[in-house]
Amino acid sequence: MSIASRRQRRMDKNEFKNYIPTSPEDAKYYEALKRVKRIKGFYTHALVYVVVNLMIVVINIQDLGEGESYFHWQNFITLFFWGIGLLAHGLSVFLPGMILGSNWEERKIQQYMEDEKKRNWE
Repeated sequence: MSIASRRQRRMDKNEFKNYIPTSPEDAKYYEALKRVKRIKGFYTHALVYVVVNLMIVVINIQDLGEGESYFHWQNFITLFFWGIGLLAHGLSVFLPGMILGSNWEERKIQQYMEDEKKRNWE
């Protein structure tokens, strides 16, 4: 990847930080884009988890002594604790839509707007 393409990607990221949608279609597209980026981030995290832990397993197997078993708790510390982090990442990406519903944010925004209207009119 060239320096120019990296610079362009960084500029594109900064553009979306302050993005204000001008139409409902733009807003839906922006939300879908954010969701896809979160899913892609999780898949990247999972791939790195698998590759690094496979490398750790290979290194640990090569360091085994004659007749020594691989199944010691020291060999599973990284796998376990990083796995907890990966699970939390996956839940944060996939679970909110399953528990709260796909349009929970919109419903909650509407509810707060209606509550605010009632307070202002009373």
